[in-house]
Parts: sequence; C-alpha cells; structure tokens
Amino acid sequence: MSAGAAASGSLLEIEGAALRRGDRDLWSGLDLTVDPGEFIAVLGPSGSGKTTLLRAILGLQPLSAGSIRVAGQPVHRGNPRIGYIPQQRPLPRETSMRARDVVALGVNGTRFGLPFPRRGDRARVDALLEGVGASHFADRRVGLLSGGEQQRLRVGQALADEPTLLLCDEPLSNLDLANQVGVTEIIDRQRRKRGAAVLFVTHDINPILGRVDRILYIAGGRFVLGTPDEVLQSRVLTDLYGTPVFVLRAGDRLVVVGVPDAEPHHDHDDGSSHGALGEGGVA
Repeated sequence: MSAGAAASGSLLEIEGAALRRGDRDLWSGLDLTVDPGEFIAVLGPSGSGKTTLLRAILGLQPLSAGSIRVAGQPVHRGNPRIGYIPQQRPLPRETSMRARDVVALGVNGTRFGLPFPRRGDRARVDALLEGVGASHFADRRVGLLSGGEQQRLRVGQALADEPTLLLCDEPLSNLDLANQVGVTEIIDRQRRKRGAAVLFVTHDINPILGRVDRILYIAGGRFVLGTPDEVLQSRVLTDLYGTPVFVLRAGDRLVVVGVPDAEPHHDHDDGSSHGALGEGGVA
C-alpha cells in the first residue's frame, strides 16, 4: 500500500484522471478519493463516461492521463478487492445453468483449468445465495427466473471474494420497485457489514438517495462532486449543463426538468437510453 493510501485509509484514489474518445474528452482532471464504507452515486447523461470510469477502475480501459489506485495499488484486471455488478439484462430462457451455478462462478470461476469444486465451495455458495435472498430458487434454471431474481445472483457472484470496493453499473435498471429495494439493501448491507466502498452508476437517484454520501455528476466533459444537497440543486446543474435545469421535489422523490438530450453517443459501454435523473421526468 502506498504511503498516501496507508495514511488516509482510502480504498480508491483517482488523481488527475482523463479519458479521451476520438476528438472528445469524456472527462478530465478528475480527482476522487473514496474511503471505506462510502456510498458514491455516479450520475450523468448517456455517453458521458460513467461506465467507462468503472472500466478504468477495473483495469479494462486505459486512461488518457492521470492515475487510479485501489487499496494503494495500481489498477489491474481481475483484482479480487473489486466486485462488479453489471446492469440487469435478462438471460435467455434456454439458459441451462442453475442459479447456484451463476454464484459459483464468483467462487471458483477465476481458477485456471476446469472449475473443480474445492472443499467448502458448496457451503460458500449456499451462504452467498442466502445472503442475497436466493436460497429458495438455488436449483432452478436461470433462464426461468425473473429479472430481479437473476440480478440477485449477479450480486451474489460479485460478493464471492468479499470485495472492499463494489462497482455497480445501473444494477437497478429494468427492475420493479420491490426488486430495486431488495437489491439496494443487499449492496448496502455489504457496505455496512464489511466497510466496503460503493460506486453506484445510475440514471435514477431516488431508490438510493437515502444511502448516498456523495454524488459525482458528469456531463459535457465536466463534473461536479459533493453531497446530494450540494449537487442536486437547480443552480449547480444549470451551471454544469450550461442551460436552465430545475430540481424539484414531488413528495419523497426528486424531479429534474430541463436536462438536455443525451451526450453524442461514442461510448458503447455507456449506452443507457436514460439521461441523468430521468431526462426531465421523475427521477
């Protein structure tokens, strides 16, 4: 661990980071330090570079400038300290794997050769299934499960190595409210139980707003970082977008009006059709 990381105890250190695609900066000059147990929401319109940021932390996307360190070490692929929860995409009905097989990939899927089970693997898989509320469908075929059930398995797989940093890429998309709440609670439980830090990419802040410590909002090659109260203001978002944007409250939900259309789409890994906070709708 680097001296800086050891002194601060931070899990993630991003310094002067920039990423350029073609003739366009997705973002530049990004400094972000994330401490154990912090919950950071990452917002922004489609194509702004939210998913690309996660890919850079995973060691899958080189930066144009700057550096990223996880627990004091330079990023690299396959870091067991990092758990990755992808966007919910339904698996084909003909998928023959069982639910427990999906979670087992997180337990033994990184080994070389055939993934022969080791002593204790089944107990570990069973514990993960229980932790994500999937024990009762553990032996069902994945293709026959609902989107929410499949997403619980992806969360269980991501937690297999007991990561200290969880990267969540739109994990609530296409889920109904009950499953949004369930998946969010599982992620937050890991944060509180193990002090894991969470970077949570989303287009809808409302399901997680009560858990968020800070927001990183990226738009038009610029960004703003602060607490939800500091960032989710009409004045701040108007300045970020360079056009009038209004943040309103509708009961216990936020409504953002006037968000421009999505960024020009150059980032195939950041292709949600939703804009930040719902593009002028209820977010």
